[in-house]
Parts: sequence; structure tokens; C-alpha cells
Amino acid sequence: MDYPHSQAPGAPIRSGIPEHGRIPKYYAVKAHVSLLMEELGEGEALPAERDLAVRYEVSRETVRQALRELVLEGRLRRQGRGTVVAGPKLEQPLSLASYTEGVRRQGRTPGRHLISLDRFPCPDALAAETGLGRGEPVWHLERVLLADDERVGLESTYVAVARVPTLESEFDPDSSFYSFLRDRLGIGFGEADERIETVLATPREALLIGTPPALPMLLIHRVSRDTDGLPLERVRTLFRGDRFSFTTRLAPG
Repeated sequence: MDYPHSQAPGAPIRSGIPEHGRIPKYYAVKAHVSLLMEELGEGEALPAERDLAVRYEVSRETVRQALRELVLEGRLRRQGRGTVVAGPKLEQPLSLASYTEGVRRQGRTPGRHLISLDRFPCPDALAAETGLGRGEPVWHLERVLLADDERVGLESTYVAVARVPTLESEFDPDSSFYSFLRDRLGIGFGEADERIETVLATPREALLIGTPPALPMLLIHRVSRDTDGLPLERVRTLFRGDRFSFTTRLAPG
């Protein structure tokens, strides 16, 4: 089997080939399949595993390992019993812009599916993190995030009932919470603290998002304040690692 050595724009340095020049068979298959994906284009189906194994003269397990990596990287996606070429990842800006605005800027249709809307006394941990009063009534809004009807994330929002007393009766759970605060209640966002980490979803979260539990997720924690510096919301959002990347603009400090 020949090993492709082409260096495409944006590809890893030296295409992942170690200095000694010896590469695993699965990685060579992965490189060949990557070239095949470019020829096929977004949404097109790959040949069956057995056909790829014959084409590249390797075992089906070697092909599976190559395809597994491409799926985890978000370059392929499973569809039914086959595998198709995935589109580009969604780019979400690291800013106070809402999920809705970020998805629309890329020509995709944002959406949300309501899982639950509950209220309960603010627990100690949430009070310490946000500055809300211990035992103060708090809303918990949980929604699956959609892009063109594809499930891409899971969002949990905590906000004081006193700040949004009409959330249950007036808020459309398929719409932007930020727009509701701004347009209906006149509440503006001032600043936020945000932390990003890589995690695996719990079995429940993976089921809601529709992904395998082993798929890496990007987890964002955010605590926001209004323009007066008062605590506003605490958000925990899981994004599919194979469907999202995050962007920001840096300036000299």
C-alpha cells in the first residue's frame, strides 16, 4: 500500500508521519480515506468497510480504526448503517453573543428542544458561585441545542426567579434566552466568566444529544452579570466535540 505524503492546507505538520517514517497501517488508510472524502464531497457516502479493506489491502478492523478516528474528529458521521462525509464544524464565538446568533451567522437554522423547566431553592454551591441568595427561588432551564434539526449540544441555565418571574408563562423555549432578557425584560449583559474543558457526556446526556458516550464533548461553564454587575445567570453547555470549534480574537494586553 502506498502512503500519501501530501500536505494539505490546515493538515497536521508532516501529515502525522513520525521522523522514523514508519506509520501504522490504520493511519495510512486514514490518509487515503481523507483524500477519498475530498473527491466525494459533503454528504456523500463512503464505500462499505469490506470494499475499503479490499481497496487498501488491509483488514476490516484496520479500516474501522481509521474510520473511528475520522468520526471522532467530526470529518465523517454515521448515517443509518453507513458513513458519510461530514460538513465543516460549526464555529461558535467566545463572546456574549447567543448560540442563536452564532449559528445563524453560518447560514444554519438554530433551534432548541425543551427537556425541562423547574424551580427550586438555590443550593449552597450555586449561591457561592453566582452570588445569588442561599434558598432564593431559581429557575433551571434545560434544552437540547439544534442546528438544522441536528442535535449538537445540551444547555442548562440557572437564573433567579425574581429576575425573570414570567419565564414559565411568556418565554418560548425554542427561542433565544438572551433575546428574551434583552427585548422583553430590558436586561442587558455586562460581563461573564467562562471556563472550557473537555469531558465525556454522562449516559443521560449522551442519550439526549444522540451521541455515543465515548464521544469527546466541549463543556463551557459561564457565570454572567448584568450591566450593573448583578448576578444574572449560570450556564453549563455541552457541545459535541465533532461538530463544534470555538473562535476568539486576541489583542495585545
